[in-house]
Amino acid sequence: MALTKRTSSQPLRLLVKNFHRHRWVKRTLMTAAALGLCCVDHPASAADSIDPFALSPEQLFGATVESATRMPEKLNDAPAAIYVITREDIRRSGATRVPEMLRLAPNLQVARDSALGYAITARGFNGSPGNKLLVLIDGRSVYTPLYSGVFWDSVNVLPDDIERIEVISGPGATLWGSNAVNGVINILTRNSRDTKGGVLSVTGGNLDNSVAARYGGSLSDKATYRLYAMASHLGNTVTAAGKDANDSWNNPQGGFRVDWSGSSDALTFQGDAFGGTASSDVRVTGRNLLARWNHSFEGDSTLQVQTYYDHTSRMTPTGLGDVVEAYDLDLLHSFSLGDRHSINWGGGYRVTRDHFFNTPTGAFISPTGRTLNLGNLFVQDSYSVTDTLKLIGGIKFETNSYTDMAVMPSVRSTWKVTDTDMLWAAVSRAARTPARFDRDVFQKSGSITTIAGGPNFQDEILTAYELGYRTESIARASLSVSAYYNVYDDLRTIELAPTGIIPIATAGRSGFLPGTFKNGMEGNVYGVEIWGIYSVTDWWRLTAGFNALHEDLRIKPGSLDIMGLAGAGNDPSQQVSLRSSMNLDHNIEWDFGLRGVSELPNPKVPGYFELDTRLGWNISPSFELSVAGFNLLDEHHPEFGAAPGRGELRRSFTVNSRWKF
Repeated sequence: MALTKRTSSQPLRLLVKNFHRHRWVKRTLMTAAALGLCCVDHPASAADSIDPFALSPEQLFGATVESATRMPEKLNDAPAAIYVITREDIRRSGATRVPEMLRLAPNLQVARDSALGYAITARGFNGSPGNKLLVLIDGRSVYTPLYSGVFWDSVNVLPDDIERIEVISGPGATLWGSNAVNGVINILTRNSRDTKGGVLSVTGGNLDNSVAARYGGSLSDKATYRLYAMASHLGNTVTAAGKDANDSWNNPQGGFRVDWSGSSDALTFQGDAFGGTASSDVRVTGRNLLARWNHSFEGDSTLQVQTYYDHTSRMTPTGLGDVVEAYDLDLLHSFSLGDRHSINWGGGYRVTRDHFFNTPTGAFISPTGRTLNLGNLFVQDSYSVTDTLKLIGGIKFETNSYTDMAVMPSVRSTWKVTDTDMLWAAVSRAARTPARFDRDVFQKSGSITTIAGGPNFQDEILTAYELGYRTESIARASLSVSAYYNVYDDLRTIELAPTGIIPIATAGRSGFLPGTFKNGMEGNVYGVEIWGIYSVTDWWRLTAGFNALHEDLRIKPGSLDIMGLAGAGNDPSQQVSLRSSMNLDHNIEWDFGLRGVSELPNPKVPGYFELDTRLGWNISPSFELSVAGFNLLDEHHPEFGAAPGRGELRRSFTVNSRWKF
């Protein structure tokens, strides 16, 4: 049976017609639509007039990545649980902001609790101040030293400028340092030589609206550039009662990139500036500059030197705010030693200066200003035992202003069982170093100090055991399976003083201290992550993912923790996702993604299924028009946070036009 235009749109009409019905009806309709599509044939010429998918499953697993070992290698050879979000994946999803793009990675937990607030992590410990996931943009760390987490409202990249997003679930501390505990997200942007010409994208919808423009060209036969500007408005989430949560967000941003390349050298200089204003009058500004030099020596030896400056400020209507500046220098040298050894070594140094604006009541940081230093030195040896067996050993020594030296070793191995099958295993250690929040925060209620940073708070430690398998042996398909067992020690707790509330009077502070941060929790987390890609035909691809997680955390003997295990995060035990991408007749693309998340235990958040879809029309090689719908199965639903104050995500629609010139 041929897939006619009427047949392909019928499931969408059924969904729209039945949106007002109960949740189980919506799920049934979605399942029926998906099963119906599986039984439909399609003309062989459907994709003849449109571009093929950017990467087949075989090409994707053979694509080059660099986050697992900090050396270019094929994805299928990487000794880590790594998933790649391609630029084509991002375009076809309809996502315009980085946190929404990350929903495409089946090895991440992504939850939203307001228009601009996200909780994102890998392998557990999720929370708005999630502090065990390192996020990089072209090697620039965007985690804040305030609490070792990420302010996602200030992480934005023009979608057309992204080359790929490499998502590693599992520790990467030996290479990337502190805070690369449960995972690493590395956002890599395109060289300006690949972005010549202009792009104008305009998106309008019932909640979210944005406009973005970019133009690139040549400065000489060896140098290219690009400039971009964009602005977005995110609409309000709603309360459980369906009322506006008054948390909308406006975010203008602009920047540039210049690249020069010679016979053995390459230079990059890039920067961004952004602002943000919430309807609650929270204001954020920031700017950054990055310079990178790459040099190739004879004999496969390379050197990279990178430095950046990053400035952000954040103010609230109450007067509480902060200014943070970071200066970073990083060096990486790679070379071969004989026929079997590939050596990676390097080091770096970061200086962070901050200043806080405190209020008479609420949250405090004392002292109001600090300069923090972070230095590291690492070495890694990749040894080819045979043509199919490789051992990778490395160690990082890192010093910081709070706890002196952290030692983070790892041992990894890969075994190419066949040309299409690979096993990998790893044992590694990672540390989450104290942040300003851990050591220096003071929260007051009137004249009473309720929570204080722990002057003796130490590194949180992870020892991780991982085992993985990848295969391309199935025709038109690829599969990745990873299992892990994580052992945590010295996790953060809030400890009650043995005698109850006790008076304090240090550094000019006075009041009462019932709780302080200590390292009073330990435990184990284990689970499995599975994802795969299947090209049903040349015009239809399916991507599916599943992960299961079990946490066995406990308070150490003698601890007087007052928060309990809920203080460690709030995680679903299971997640499942299915994404379908089709190239239909007349240059039309249809994509839909179904995701399911089990309930969160504390605070309780109901489990949910949601559907996103996008219908795109490539009118010409230079003009594209699309319509997208998000969170279609419910009028609104919660994903994270405690009721009744949490924001719930609303059903939304956007129309996008994209013009290349």
